Amino acid sequence: MSQVLASLRKQRRYSQLELALRSGVSQRHLSCIETGRARAGRETLAALLDALGASLAERNQALLAAGYAPAHAESALDAPAMAPVRAALAQLLQAQDATPTLVLDGEYNVVMANRGLGRLLALLGPGLPTGPLNLLRATLGEGGLRERCLNGDELCAELWGRAQREAEHLPRLKALLDELRPGLKPWAQQLPSGQPALALRLRAADGQVLSFYSAFTSFGTPLDITLASLKVEHLFPADEATRACLAG
Repeated sequence: MSQVLASLRKQRRYSQLELALRSGVSQRHLSCIETGRARAGRETLAALLDALGASLAERNQALLAAGYAPAHAESALDAPAMAPVRAALAQLLQAQDATPTLVLDGEYNVVMANRGLGRLLALLGPGLPTGPLNLLRATLGEGGLRERCLNGDELCAELWGRAQREAEHLPRLKALLDELRPGLKPWAQQLPSGQPALALRLRAADGQVLSFYSAFTSFGTPLDITLASLKVEHLFPADEATRACLAG
């Protein structure tokens, strides 16, 4: 447990003193916990993990390392217990039917999508990945979505940076990034001037440029590891021409 806690602290670039102040645990006691000279009680460990902003998976890892039972389940999305979650996601997708919307798991696999996404893919034309779609593979690799993106370097830099930040808390995502890293190239990271946010600009099969702004929805206060890693991406049209193209 001492190594797990120290690793989490160093990942966040906290000194022992800073973590002690944030958690209400004395620096001396924290030092003893990290060196294995003392064992943290469950309440003390919870206070330290709260101060670190640990993810649910990291909390389970620390609890197990300390000899305690894990606090959070990791249910498959298709498990019976997740039926209310699936129903909520289906309702959200249906309500946003005119807007391309997709549900991503922690490794950026598309696990649900609405008809708006289907319309967008139809506008982009043939040659896109078929079968199960992983957004990182489809966007960061050559071909497919990358070839249709007019600001691919900016988009890839943003997507890669976001995934790297999330991978600090998700071991399976980190493994995927390690797999993709050898084939990557450096990207320009300067955002377009005069834009309030980075827009996704795609060329449709008929040559028209489709522009979108991306926004994310997530569940508040999730208590399941799978649920905590889910995110819903909405692609809102950034101009009237794109909105009219999707409506037609």
